[in-house]
Amino acid sequence: MNTYEIVTHSEKETMTIAETIANLLQRGDVLTLDGNLGTGKTTFTKGLAKGLQIKRAVTSPTFTIVKEYTGTLPLYHMDAYRLENSDEDIGFDEYFYGNGICVVEWAQFIEEYLPENRLQITLTFLNQDDRKITFQATTEHFSNVINKLKNAKLK
Repeated sequence: MNTYEIVTHSEKETMTIAETIANLLQRGDVLTLDGNLGTGKTTFTKGLAKGLQIKRAVTSPTFTIVKEYTGTLPLYHMDAYRLENSDEDIGFDEYFYGNGICVVEWAQFIEEYLPENRLQITLTFLNQDDRKITFQATTEHFSNVINKLKNAKLK
């Protein structure tokens, strides 16, 4: 539907992009984060948390699968890496259709459970500091989010 790519040159820039997006989201939005280890998926989520005014430190939920944070909207931070080759349903609907924003790292491992209405984000390692972030909208709502991001004045 609508795709946008941006290159960031530091963790701070990646977080600023995510913080900007956080202010464009609404209850029930789902964001998927894909990329190799070390590309900045958790860093991106930290930026979202900052934008949602979450005070608690955000860490990868690898061993707990889901961490919940409270801010202007709840943030459900899910890591599906350990769910590869698993038929375990951890109550995805509670998070995907809940009252907050759901961010799913390693989303490709639970593709069959994901809602169609989501913003797909891929982080690609370019070099030590640079990352390419690709945003792909699946619906008009997220297409509008991407358009607003394109027009945003980033700090």
